[in-house]
Amino acid sequence: MKATPHIKPMNGVEIAETVLLPGDPLRAKFIAETYLEDVQQFNGVRNMFGYTGTYKGQKVSVMGSGMGIPSIGIYSYELIHTFGCKKLIRVGSCGAMQEDIDLYDVIIAQGASTDSDYVKQYNLPGHYAPIASYNLLEGAVSKAREKGVNYHVGNILSSDIFYNADETANERWQRMGILGVEMESAALYMNATYAGVEALGVFTVSDHLIHNKATTPEERERAFTDMIEIALSLI
Repeated sequence: MKATPHIKPMNGVEIAETVLLPGDPLRAKFIAETYLEDVQQFNGVRNMFGYTGTYKGQKVSVMGSGMGIPSIGIYSYELIHTFGCKKLIRVGSCGAMQEDIDLYDVIIAQGASTDSDYVKQYNLPGHYAPIASYNLLEGAVSKAREKGVNYHVGNILSSDIFYNADETANERWQRMGILGVEMESAALYMNATYAGVEALGVFTVSDHLIHNKATTPEERERAFTDMIEIALSLI
């Protein structure tokens, strides 16, 4: 059976073509146990748990991707190139950067700006804008409307820096219309585009960088329902 240094499928469990990628492996476990049927664990290397099951009869996998661009860069690359995954959907929390966005709102990332140098590996003759698959984006927006969710579509920031020494950085990103900040999607979008597969990031707002509001871990777990159901609808 196929394997990589970071993903070693157990007991013959296959990885589905559609994979949800929360950062936290325990959140992957929660999603699998809460939303999927006939669940089997396929990965436990470095405690980065991965599971395959079915959702409304459709095969789907969910796996932790870790924190930051280097981590999701590794996992998404291996899922695409070794295991043949075709749809990679990041689900997670983000910090809001615009006044009209509230806690628990859903942000669907049309684009992912970044302060990372991940793009340099492609040796492009200019600047590159990482964007989501339009097919997945359209499907996520349609589902959000159907559910009556408060959602926002636009550009997010995938930052390498959690504790930034430059205290003015967020204000400048905010002025450029960035909806929220997380740490992974730009690499996911680049890996997917370069390989000719689809990717999307869907986020729940867990804190607000302007109003200094934040949710508790318990509140976040309950509030992620809309985001996860939007992502699962894309299978």
